[in-house]
Amino acid sequence: MRFIDQPSPSLRLQAHRRRGFCGLLLISLAACSTVASNLPPRMTEVRGTWVTTTANHAIATPADTAATMRRLREIGLNTVYVEVWKNGYTWFPSEVLARTIGVKLGRDIKTTAPTRDLLQETLIEAHRNGLIYIAWFEYGFMAAHKDTMTHLRRQKPEWLSRDINGSEVAPNGFVWLNPLHPEARKLLLNLVLEAIDKYDLDGVQLDDRIVWPHITMGYDDYTQKIYAREHDGRAPPSDYKDAEWMRWRANKVNEYGKQFVQEVRAKRPGLVISLSPAVYPWSWENYLLEWPSWSAWTAQNRLASVSDKAKATTPRWDEFVPQVYRFSYPDFEKTWLAQSAAIQTMGANRQRDLIAGIRLVGDGPDSSWTQLRDSILLSRRTGGGGHVLWFSRGVTEIFSTELTDFYATTGAADSPYFPHRWRQSAVTLYRAPLADFSRADGRNAWFAPDLPRGQYRLIGFDGHAWEYANDQTVDSNSGVGNRVYFYLPAHYTQVELLLDRREEIKMELKKERSLIRRY
Repeated sequence: MRFIDQPSPSLRLQAHRRRGFCGLLLISLAACSTVASNLPPRMTEVRGTWVTTTANHAIATPADTAATMRRLREIGLNTVYVEVWKNGYTWFPSEVLARTIGVKLGRDIKTTAPTRDLLQETLIEAHRNGLIYIAWFEYGFMAAHKDTMTHLRRQKPEWLSRDINGSEVAPNGFVWLNPLHPEARKLLLNLVLEAIDKYDLDGVQLDDRIVWPHITMGYDDYTQKIYAREHDGRAPPSDYKDAEWMRWRANKVNEYGKQFVQEVRAKRPGLVISLSPAVYPWSWENYLLEWPSWSAWTAQNRLASVSDKAKATTPRWDEFVPQVYRFSYPDFEKTWLAQSAAIQTMGANRQRDLIAGIRLVGDGPDSSWTQLRDSILLSRRTGGGGHVLWFSRGVTEIFSTELTDFYATTGAADSPYFPHRWRQSAVTLYRAPLADFSRADGRNAWFAPDLPRGQYRLIGFDGHAWEYANDQTVDSNSGVGNRVYFYLPAHYTQVELLLDRREEIKMELKKERSLIRRY
C-alpha cells in the first residue's frame, strides 16, 4: 500500500507494504504515448468547437460544463477552444490582471460577484472526457464594448487606440487597446504566460482581435509619437488608406505576432499556438492583418527584441483557423478556396495547418446539415487539417445526431498535434473502508487499485464542481499490485486522478507519423 498525505510540499508516491518499504516510484511518462507497432493507421484531424459564455448555457453552471464536455466527446469531437479572456477580464484568477487594474477575476454582469474559475472548471471537465483543451484568449486587444466602462478602459486611457477625431470607439462598436503600445502588448502576453504556467493547457489561441481596431484607427498620441520618430518628425497621413501608412501599421502587428509566438514557444515548446483570424483579404482591407504571410515565418524571421530564452525560438504558428462564416455552401466554397490560395501564394503552402472555421449558428439563419457536411468535406479534399465549429450550441443542440453519425462513418480521429491517448479518462479513486485509515483531522482516505504509469493531478468533487485538490503532482511508474492511498478533506464526495502533461509540454512534441492516416 502507498499513503499520500496532501500537505506534503513535494508529493511523491511512497511505496509501503505491510511487511516493508518498496522504495520511491520513478517518473515514467514515455510509456503513456507508446503505440504498439501492429495497430492500424489512425485518422487525424482537428474536430473542434468554440465554447463561449455568450448566447448559450454551455458553461453557465458546473453541471452544464460537465454535460457539455461529455456530450461533445460523445458526438465525436476531440478539441475544445474555450473562452478565457473577455471584455477586459479573465475567467481565471490572474495576478497579472490584479497588478494592472486591481481586479483578479471577471465579474458576473448581473450580480457583480466574482465568477467561477471557468478555466479550471472547463479544463478539468474537458480532460476528464479526453478532449484537447485550447485556451481561447478571444478578445485580444479588445478592452470594452462602447457602452461598457471596464477597469481597463477607465484606468488606462493612454493605452487605448483612437481615430483621427480622437474617438476611442472603433467602427465595430468596441474600445480597443493600442496593439503598438508596449504595456498593452505586455499585458496580453503575460496573461497567456501566466495561464500556461498555472494550468495544464494543450494550447492557446488568439482571435482576430490582435490587430488594429480598424483601418481608421492609429491616431492616438503614442502611435503618432512612434510614427514621427521613425519618419523625421512627420505626423501620420490623414488618409487612413495611404499605402505607406497602412504598411507601417501592418508591420507593427506582424512584429507583435512574432514576439508573442516566440515568447510562448520558449515557455512551452510543445504547446499548440493557434490563430483564428478574419478571412483574407477582408482582414487586410479592414484590420491590416495579412496572416497568410505569417505561415511562412522561419528562423530568419526571429525578432531579437525578445527575452534571452526566446531569441532562439522560431515564430511559427501551429495552425490558422480562418472564420469562414458563410450562409451558403457556394459562398463557403469560394471563400475557403481563397484562403487556401492565399496560404499557397503568400505563405509556405501549409495546407495541413489550415483549419476551417465553420459557422453553425449565430446572427442570421442557422446552417443546414447539407451545408455543414459539404463544408467539412471540402476542407478535407483541399488538404485542410480539420475544422472548428462556431459554436458549441450548434453542435450539441442542432446537429448532434448528424455529426455523431458523420464522424462514426470514418471513426474516431486523433488531434494532429499530440500522440495517441494524450488525454485519457480520469482514474477513479475509491473511499477506503478500513477503520485504521481514519484521520483525527477529519480527512478521508482514497485509493487507486492500479495506477497506470504517468504524472497526475488530484481532482476532487465537492457535490457542486470538480477542482484541483492541491497544487502537487503524483508521479507513478507502475501501480500494479500496490494500492495507492491519498488523504483528502472530507468535503470531497468523489476523487479522481487526471494525467498532467505540463512537464511534457515543456518539450517539443513529435507524433508517430508512420501510424497516422490523414483524410
